[in-house]
Amino acid sequence: MTVQNLVDTLSLKVLAGEDELEREILGCYAGDLLSWVMARAESGDVWLTVMGNINAVAVASLTDCACIVLTESAALDEDAKKRADMQGIPILTTEQDTYAMAIAVSRLLPEAAQ
Repeated sequence: MTVQNLVDTLSLKVLAGEDELEREILGCYAGDLLSWVMARAESGDVWLTVMGNINAVAVASLTDCACIVLTESAALDEDAKKRADMQGIPILTTEQDTYAMAIAVSRLLPEAAQ
């Protein structure tokens, strides 16, 4: 599954990183504590969070996440958007809470990734 498939299937809105929507999704990680995410998120993960700042973009880059999904319509600040576009990190948004989005993403992932 690609980020574009995720966008289309779950009706997500793309806020940044539009040029990298063909990135393959391999798993999912949910969390808001950046140091925790840095130590545990894996390459290719969809990262579910409410953190829409430049530090979140840095963590996504370090962990090689496929994309960030901002849950609960969390805001993306302008500096983070610019950095995400520059680094090719898709940032998506949804009104759903993190729990509901984690369930939805889990249902789309192959069994081996769950």
